Amino acid sequence: MARPACVIALDFGLRNIGVAVGNTVTLTAQPLTILAARDGVPDWSTLAALVKEWQPDRIIVGHPLNMDGSASELSERAAKFSRQVEGRLGLTVTLVDERLSSREAKAMAFTQGHKGDFAADPIDDQAAAIILTTWLNEQ
Repeated sequence: MARPACVIALDFGLRNIGVAVGNTVTLTAQPLTILAARDGVPDWSTLAALVKEWQPDRIIVGHPLNMDGSASELSERAAKFSRQVEGRLGLTVTLVDERLSSREAKAMAFTQGHKGDFAADPIDDQAAAIILTTWLNEQ
């Protein structure tokens, strides 16, 4: 990527969608927020407001493949979600392999004192930051 760019990453989930923001100058990502979702569908107006606020050049969506690299039902839903994001928001959307990102986010959370109740205290935004960091490091 030739010029500096702001990037938003989304960690797709059926109940929560983690959001992180980063840029191609510092190659850093930070957790931003967690959007509630109903069966994988966010409040599109809330997502659109985040995009308007941050003005990203691209959106990254985590692609939850199986460990052997094959597609799963969830990865197919994430791919469909990424196409919806692209169509609704008019931005380039890139799917990024997110195998192990949730495990890494949980491990980081435990080292920071998380009690392990991820339903009550979700870490989807941290998983989104890990996904974005992975993408940034590959650029």
